[in-house]
Amino acid sequence: MLAGLGAAAFARPLAGRARSLSEVGPHRIGYLGLGSAASHSKRIEAFRAGLQELGYSEGTDVAIELRWAEGRYDRLPDLAADLVSRNVEVIVTHGTPGVLAARQATSTIPIVVSAIGDLLELGLVASLARPGETSLG
Repeated sequence: MLAGLGAAAFARPLAGRARSLSEVGPHRIGYLGLGSAASHSKRIEAFRAGLQELGYSEGTDVAIELRWAEGRYDRLPDLAADLVSRNVEVIVTHGTPGVLAARQATSTIPIVVSAIGDLLELGLVASLARPGETSLG
């Protein structure tokens, strides 16, 4: 279930961007992890499986830039900024610290988030009907 939801949420931002992969290479996904690669291996496996179910092949259609905070949340802003500097088309993260760091790093790159509290209460979106219209400045 997580694989399908995460990958489907990822696919929507890319679907609206017409471009030739042969000209510019694979779509670039930034993944901002709060923990370590080892602690989130099942989550990453599920994400990759979901992408495959949608017809995306890692290395051909998509490239995933993984960044890990290793539990040091103070590193998240720098890791998010690094993903932005690498021109990712979407940032995937989880938890409030991850989405706040991603939101601080960009206002133009779509952010897909899982395992978070109330987006409205946190002020991360103005409306669930139009989540792209954030309440943050």
